[in-house]
Amino acid sequence: MRENPLVLHVLGARPNFVKAAPVVRALGELGVRQGIIHTGQHYDALMSDVFFADLGLPEPIANLGVGSGSHAKQTAALLVGLEEVVQEHEPDLVVVYGDVNSTLAAILVCAKLGVPTAHVEAGLRSYDRGMPEEVNRVVTDALADLLFATSPEALAYLAAEGVPASKMHLVGNPMIDSLFAALPSLDPAPVVERLGLPARYAVATLHRPANVDTAEAAKELVEAVLEVSRKVPVVVPIHPRGKARLAAAGLVDGETVKVVDPLGYVDFLSLVRGAALVVTDSGGVQEETTMLGVPCLTVRPNTERPITVTHGTNRLVTPALLPAAADKALADGAVTPAGELPVLWDGKAGPRIAKVISAWLEGDNLAPASQAERQE
Repeated sequence: MRENPLVLHVLGARPNFVKAAPVVRALGELGVRQGIIHTGQHYDALMSDVFFADLGLPEPIANLGVGSGSHAKQTAALLVGLEEVVQEHEPDLVVVYGDVNSTLAAILVCAKLGVPTAHVEAGLRSYDRGMPEEVNRVVTDALADLLFATSPEALAYLAAEGVPASKMHLVGNPMIDSLFAALPSLDPAPVVERLGLPARYAVATLHRPANVDTAEAAKELVEAVLEVSRKVPVVVPIHPRGKARLAAAGLVDGETVKVVDPLGYVDFLSLVRGAALVVTDSGGVQEETTMLGVPCLTVRPNTERPITVTHGTNRLVTPALLPAAADKALADGAVTPAGELPVLWDGKAGPRIAKVISAWLEGDNLAPASQAERQE
């Protein structure tokens, strides 16, 4: 290992930024040299630049600007761009986050170049290979050298796939670190006033391919959301993915539905914090509502984050069941997680990850047994 090793973080989409910020900050406090590669998978300023500012992330050393496209075209562009940047900077470790195409491309590039990698949020599984993200997760975990898990069940899934225990580290959830850091700034009132919302409202975020990539699926989902909006006004920050399809299915501004551009990190979480209900197909939002005690209905047949369901804050629903589930959630009001909060979701995941990475750079791969003694 070089005397002054370099760690690069590959970030491609909004959730990556949220997970990376605590890790980047903690590694900086340990004096580790590092840089960010922004792939531009989320290319709109509202989808990325605002998040850099809200989360205090440093300027990236490279922005590939790959934009959108089919999975094949986007991944191909990422492979070419990332290979050039990795070869130019010669990092000692590349850290990838979550399950987006940028993560898959980075892990493949580094595996081919012989560059060690770490995966933050390893071991999540929906066991639905129809989800592109599930394919990305499985491949990434199979190739990464360090695997940072957010929950105990993730460790069990990795072990079942034959991952050596020496690679796995239970560290908690860095997305929750970012949420805890932002809590003092999460005031719904200014965002509600700016968007012209009533005191009681719901938030919907919808972008998964299974929900928006066909006219039939989009129509069924939009009809269900419109029915919910007859009980409570719904604000929908629309992701560029599927925007035209949802609009064609009838999800447009009206008396009970407000369609807005994507929001920055603080604005979006402020809106969620004040909501009576959240309807989503996003993984990260399931975790954030769990911590904020906001009822969440996830329009998917499965989730790679079952802990949000077992802790009583999230429920999986089909579009057909969404209106009735929304009625019940609105009647029940705010929710309290069942029992204690998920283990190690305490705002200290970033420092735990940084300690393991720093030790690994120094040649000490912390074993799981010793990790517990050294994580605080």
